[in-house]
Amino acid sequence: MSRRFRKPLEKKSVRDAKKGERGEKRGGKPTFAKKPSEKRGPGQRAFDRPDARFGDQKPRRPAKALHEALPEVREEKVSAPLPTKVQTVVVTADENNMRVDRFLEAHFPGLSFSHIQRIVRKGELRVNGKRADSKDRLNEGDNVRIPPLKLDAPKTGGNLSEAGSKVLDELRKMVLFEDADVMVLNKPAGLAVQGGSGLTRHVDGMLEVMRDAKGQRPRLVHRLDRETSGCLLIAKTRFAASTLTGSFRHRSARKIYWALVAGVPKPKQGRISTYLAKEENEEDSIMRIAAHGDEGAAHAVTYYAVVEASAQKLAWVSLKPVTGRTHQLRAHMAHIGHAIVGDPKYFNKENWQLPGGLQNRLHLLARRIVIPHPRGGVIDVTAPLPPHMLQSWNLLGLEADRFDPIENAPEE
Repeated sequence: MSRRFRKPLEKKSVRDAKKGERGEKRGGKPTFAKKPSEKRGPGQRAFDRPDARFGDQKPRRPAKALHEALPEVREEKVSAPLPTKVQTVVVTADENNMRVDRFLEAHFPGLSFSHIQRIVRKGELRVNGKRADSKDRLNEGDNVRIPPLKLDAPKTGGNLSEAGSKVLDELRKMVLFEDADVMVLNKPAGLAVQGGSGLTRHVDGMLEVMRDAKGQRPRLVHRLDRETSGCLLIAKTRFAASTLTGSFRHRSARKIYWALVAGVPKPKQGRISTYLAKEENEEDSIMRIAAHGDEGAAHAVTYYAVVEASAQKLAWVSLKPVTGRTHQLRAHMAHIGHAIVGDPKYFNKENWQLPGGLQNRLHLLARRIVIPHPRGGVIDVTAPLPPHMLQSWNLLGLEADRFDPIENAPEE
């Protein structure tokens, strides 16, 4: 399901944003929930109504593709040429605190995520003469050494192979929204977004079959964990990739997740604020709760709201991350004692039995994404429950069309 609006995404007032501060971590109850019975005010959009429902299945008039609606803006911006030799770029004030991979994406939108990860992993990219991780943060004045770069070679030979045609068909079945610049996929649980150790099948690789005649291919602009399903935003043009990456960097994107957690959080609405840092071991890595000033620690903020509970055993929780740290939602819910059902990394409740009939898989869905469109208006896309979560909702008698109070949570 997708919705488009011409108005830009509205900002919350300072007074509304402060309401959530009383719910810092587990204390206090933020007052961002509104009664579903409130009437729609003059000029109020359906998205802003307190009684708007994610499960609303009413048919909507399909939006025109942007190249039809706005033909006068079809010309793309020219991106920076890729360096053919080693060069050093100085981080500007506007780029302060930007992640290394986002810095490269902003400067060279034509690069694939896999290419960026490869040059970082090999140590070809250096910050102030030292190796850097793709998630490291840059400071104004840093010197970033960038090696020679090149776009992945375009496919030749014209028609796709039989295998390529199957991959293209798989991608088409995932599409929730698409126009000339942007595509939103409903990523299934179990499909990785990017390649990694031992991974040969992932969304980034599958997008190779969508290269155009000029050799350009769609690009990832954010990520989801492998076992998380739902809305995955894809840029189809270099201009869109650069613009959407900027929207994520400036937190103009609104993301809402649904999860099934152990127990029922109290209070039922709250704000979780911690520092997170990566903890490596021989077999795996996780994000641990850290203290301010710890090496690699980054601030993470999440708003949560209980939508419906099943006795006191399980709860359907809606989540709005303000920041976008690795495993943020999973680590935060485990931190307050209500880990997400089926989470192999963070579920740490002893002697807890999964109710009969529920699958032991991660119950986390990237339910909705709202982000300014690169050429004006707003992209608003909602993903359905994946099969294993739909089965759980049905078994527990949870009503997927209930009012979700997280819509009114602050953006800060």
